[in-house]
Amino acid sequence: MTTLAPSPSPTLTIGPHSVQPPVVLAPMAGITNAPFRTLCREFSQGKGLFVSEMITTRALVERNEKTMQLIHFDASETPRSIQLYGVDPVTVGKAVRMIVDEDLADHIDLNFGCPVPKVTRKGGGSALPYKRPLLRAILHEAVGNAGALPVTMKMRKGIDDDHITYLDAGRIAVDEGVTAIALHGRTAAQHYGGTADWEAIARLKEHVPEIPVLGNGDIWSADDALRMMRETGCDGVVVGRGCLGRPWLFGDLVSAFEGTGSFAAPTLREVAGVMRRHAELLGEWIGDEARGVIDFRKHVAWYLKGFSVGSEMRKRLAITSSLAELDEGLALLDLDQSWPVGADGPRGRTSGNNRVVLPDGWLKDPYDCAGVGADAELDTSGG
Repeated sequence: MTTLAPSPSPTLTIGPHSVQPPVVLAPMAGITNAPFRTLCREFSQGKGLFVSEMITTRALVERNEKTMQLIHFDASETPRSIQLYGVDPVTVGKAVRMIVDEDLADHIDLNFGCPVPKVTRKGGGSALPYKRPLLRAILHEAVGNAGALPVTMKMRKGIDDDHITYLDAGRIAVDEGVTAIALHGRTAAQHYGGTADWEAIARLKEHVPEIPVLGNGDIWSADDALRMMRETGCDGVVVGRGCLGRPWLFGDLVSAFEGTGSFAAPTLREVAGVMRRHAELLGEWIGDEARGVIDFRKHVAWYLKGFSVGSEMRKRLAITSSLAELDEGLALLDLDQSWPVGADGPRGRTSGNNRVVLPDGWLKDPYDCAGVGADAELDTSGG
């Protein structure tokens, strides 16, 4: 256990909401559903802000069954935070108005950072800020329909090193009344490879001093979060891949910012207990134990990272279909193992230097938005 030195605990203000410590769970497709958010909140004792999976505005407006499940919040979640993805300003505006009118959330975040091809090929996610007028129109509709709800946005540096957009996008966001901006210090082409550019976060903070700027990228430990804030001057941190298989990281972050505790170093027995609870929560949320355990499978490797668990046992745990099977497999592990050295490091996807899939002619003119409309909207949510 590593004792943390006392550290000031700044407050992040997002509209009427005070987030202390200034820590936000990044939306991750297939990961940050209600069960995972519950685990993270339990470890943080309810402190921080925990954002839903990406919700497609078209699917929300059309009341897609999967999407309506994804926007479910536990009664203890406060504030309720939804991330929206959209390409068509009118549809985005309708989705925001629906959230306000039906009291579906307390905070709306807009996704301009997703680099996956099925999003960027439609001109969405990290591709969209290149089209400055389209970005402005979407933000205008979102803020204009949000009423008292704060609207924030998450973005990347740009499409690639030759098409950097974050400073222009930041100024447009301020002009249109966005409450806060989160910047992932990578381009879309980098995906999750290489090293996040924290200097870009510092430059954005200098460029838009009027609103809070949150930093995202390469926060693998509580110390990384404190260091990012010291080095960049950002107002808060957004944690994504660092918490995969480690929901207790949010407890570490609270301890680091408040200076009241220590880093968690769970034994494999304690990790197994969290794994079991995670799978159980998924089954309850989905309404089917088997489907919940099957959905949990993708988390197994993250939870077991660094522990001495043979490949056959890992495979066995990754094909379980019931809580009983999961219990049987976990019971066969050497549960007295200590937290592995180095297990606090990078995890999740690390691929980089990808060709960004874009609509034909997308890069010809950043101000030509012809041909982008409602048909470019995805009809399903979750990324």
